Amino acid sequence: MSAPRLHINLDKIYHNASTLVARLLTKGVSVTGVTKAFLGTPQIARAMLRAGITCLGDSRIENIERMRQSGIEAQMILIRSPMLSQTERVVASADVSFNTELEVMAALSMAAVKARKNHGVLLMIELGDLREGVMPHDVERTVKKICELPNITFMGVGANLACRNGVSPDNRNMAQLSALADSTARICGFCPPIVSGGNSSNLDWVFAGDDIGLVNNLRLGEAILLGREALNRQRVPGLFIDAISLVAEVIERKTKPSKPWGTVAQSAFDGASASGSQGNINQAILAIGRQDIDPDGLDPPVGVQVLDASSDHLVLNAGDRKLVVGSEVSFQLNYSALLRAMTSPHIIKTFVKNGAVAGPCPAAQILPDAA
Repeated sequence: MSAPRLHINLDKIYHNASTLVARLLTKGVSVTGVTKAFLGTPQIARAMLRAGITCLGDSRIENIERMRQSGIEAQMILIRSPMLSQTERVVASADVSFNTELEVMAALSMAAVKARKNHGVLLMIELGDLREGVMPHDVERTVKKICELPNITFMGVGANLACRNGVSPDNRNMAQLSALADSTARICGFCPPIVSGGNSSNLDWVFAGDDIGLVNNLRLGEAILLGREALNRQRVPGLFIDAISLVAEVIERKTKPSKPWGTVAQSAFDGASASGSQGNINQAILAIGRQDIDPDGLDPPVGVQVLDASSDHLVLNAGDRKLVVGSEVSFQLNYSALLRAMTSPHIIKTFVKNGAVAGPCPAAQILPDAA
């Protein structure tokens, strides 16, 4: 089988998604399955839908369009504020979009009128992580303007934490989100249907508390794909953490000194070498590099150490493992490494469903997948 490749176990992804859907249902929380990490690949999206997820969210309209073209009819949400240059495409393919700028929402309104359809808008609120969102004191004014836009339906409010600065969801900021959601109900005359509390970083908060206020939706990607919450990357009990693995092939295996020699300057990727001396080591090189993955996000087999990577070489200290040229090494991935690997056209994607391999396919190719 070709390498490098991602080994994607659809059965385990189904298990993770269905487990989270069931647990969150007891809290009155629905799940938006986030598809951006796998470019909206229909095989994985359909596994989420079979697991009970009814709404899919992506940050790129291109991925939503791919899923639409593959015949997926679930509700689609664009979870990044639309670009002005793409508002017509957003209205055409997404049912709802997350927004922060009135200028963009006005353009969505014009596109929706032109298309003779309604488009849902969810207002994102800044709660301290300093990524997207209107400031809390601007929420009521902005909601009033949204409710005046023709062919725009106000769907609710949301927040995003832990992505830029690592600010954690807690009782204080989530209570503020609920209070702001309640204030919008007084403006528009109805309780907004969606109060989207955040992402996989919210799981500990939801499961730890009895009162989650008005929060009734989470956007989950990492927890479904990798079985981990997003604050400390701890395993969520009962979930698989090996639903996706990366396999790469050895192209060189030699005994080499661990410390470089000669005049040392910057490497190809910024810094000077920080190699320490461990004497001679069992060094292996794999045919994959920074163009394809984040080497800092790879979890190698026991006894193997990732030393460094250039654009297309991954250097390992293989320890006592008897790797030979042509053999393969399998890694677990964190979210950063998964994002880059899924995006790389040089990494084959193979799927396991009902215990059988169903694939492979390259990243850019979208294959039909029976429901």
